[in-house]
Amino acid sequence: MTTDAGHEARYDAGAARRISVGLFLGGFATFSLLYCTQPLLPDFAREFRVDPATSSLAVSLSTGALAVSIMFAGAVSEAVGRRGLMFACLVVAALLNLFCALAPSWTGLLLARTAEGVVLGGVPAVGMAYLAEEVAPSRLGAAMGLYIGGNAFGGMAGRVAIGILTHAFSWRVALGVISVADLATAVVFIRLLPPSRRFERRPGFDAAQNLAGWGRHLRQPRMLLLFLTGFLAMSAFVTIYNYAGFRLSGPPYRLNASQIGLIFLAYILGIFAASAAGAMADRIGRAPVMAAGAVVALAGVGLTMLNPLPAVVAGIAIVTVGFFIVHSVASAWVGRLAERDKGHAASLYLLAYYAGSSVMGSIGGTVWRDGGWNAVSGYAGAMLAPIVTIALLMGRAEGKDGAKRRGQ
Repeated sequence: MTTDAGHEARYDAGAARRISVGLFLGGFATFSLLYCTQPLLPDFAREFRVDPATSSLAVSLSTGALAVSIMFAGAVSEAVGRRGLMFACLVVAALLNLFCALAPSWTGLLLARTAEGVVLGGVPAVGMAYLAEEVAPSRLGAAMGLYIGGNAFGGMAGRVAIGILTHAFSWRVALGVISVADLATAVVFIRLLPPSRRFERRPGFDAAQNLAGWGRHLRQPRMLLLFLTGFLAMSAFVTIYNYAGFRLSGPPYRLNASQIGLIFLAYILGIFAASAAGAMADRIGRAPVMAAGAVVALAGVGLTMLNPLPAVVAGIAIVTVGFFIVHSVASAWVGRLAERDKGHAASLYLLAYYAGSSVMGSIGGTVWRDGGWNAVSGYAGAMLAPIVTIALLMGRAEGKDGAKRRGQ
């Protein structure tokens, strides 16, 4: 007869591999859909005769809608379950992206992108909560790093493929191919991901209970600092990527869509940085790793201010590494601090994260228009610098907690 401990050990070994691969694919599909329009902003500006700030709405409306829907996705998943909700959202989002490829007008495209952001909100927060519930705390940093690596890989693959396909065919063909590929990815995702073991469904939607869950996290100063970290890091990162295409497609570089898309291969570095940062934070502490990530991103922003193309590309790559270090550590930290209502904690973190992408990313268009790239770099740097201070404050607070526990 098999003991419960033996069964649990075998289940954990098999489930851990499936969870890692499944959520990697879920992150891949989510972020290839969410950011596949980012390299197309100059194409949208030309075809629909809009300015850079307006063209950025093809990204900002999606991320803004996602930020709002994330608030409710975690709560909805408490009632309907984590796994099925993520699958349904991936399928609907891929179909909406397919509509974008056929959209006859700028308004129609923006409406579809907004709806796409709404349904994609059902994946990131729920995925973070699923990981926090199903993975042992000692392995959570590494598991979260791998999940965010999937996000990075999806963001990279979507952007690179879009650039190459747009240059070879058209942006409409490119969006269609990405949509079909992500529909197939969603099917593999649901077949791999094990059913939840530590999740208890709560039927119905209890508004008071959900408000209490959000309120508990909002009353924790350290949680607020982590939410602010997500907001600032994503604001800087999206601003750099949104307007790099405009800079590099103009003089003196005049790169085409395929060449600009290849720059997003820098996301490969983000994949490794996220995984390594999560594991390193588990070993040496989260605060020093998060502070180091912010310093790395600041160095990258400074490098993009130089004129030679290799320096600009290297700077973007270094910004990518620093950003994913910060995001990997901060998101895992949220999961560790949330002793209960983990879905609510994840949703608040991602609300702040995507609000930064949506609001500050669009404002960056005005900064680019009025001040050029140096102004964009200063704008991004001003958002990254406070993260170093936040990391030091977080580390000091954790050190005091540890001293209190040792003194008891």
